Amino acid sequence: MFCQRCGHETEPQPVDGRERPVCAACGAVTYLDPKLAVAVLIEDRGRILLGRRGPGTREAGRWSFPAGFVERGETVEAAALREVREEVGLEVELGPLLILISAPGETVVLAVYEAASALGDPVAGDDLVEVGWFASDALPDLAFAHDERTITAWLDRASP
Repeated sequence: MFCQRCGHETEPQPVDGRERPVCAACGAVTYLDPKLAVAVLIEDRGRILLGRRGPGTREAGRWSFPAGFVERGETVEAAALREVREEVGLEVELGPLLILISAPGETVVLAVYEAASALGDPVAGDDLVEVGWFASDALPDLAFAHDERTITAWLDRASP
């Protein structure tokens, strides 16, 4: 890894109780922050919208929620709206934050929103090859553990 300040090579050194990249030339410490990602659960008549991931993507052929990374300078909410538009071609109004998912050792923190409403007919876009509506008791092969956690959180919230 190279220093973001001066471009010289960094070396792992203990800083604040952790090993971090430190520049051998200028001493700048690089803090490796987690990436922030968003996903949106879109429900219609008890069914949830999922997209099947295309070739060249992680977990190709498996299904997941519309999701992606938050860009620098973008709000989490704007990223959620953009990802839904890019991946499934819908315009949604965001509802509440459903779940915030993080795990020790993971480099991504995922904020999952529920869609309050959605306009349009879903079509596969971006990295997807297919979209489909699924009942919670008839789900396809899900791509990620966080997809399962999202469904569990949604079902728990819907239960009285």
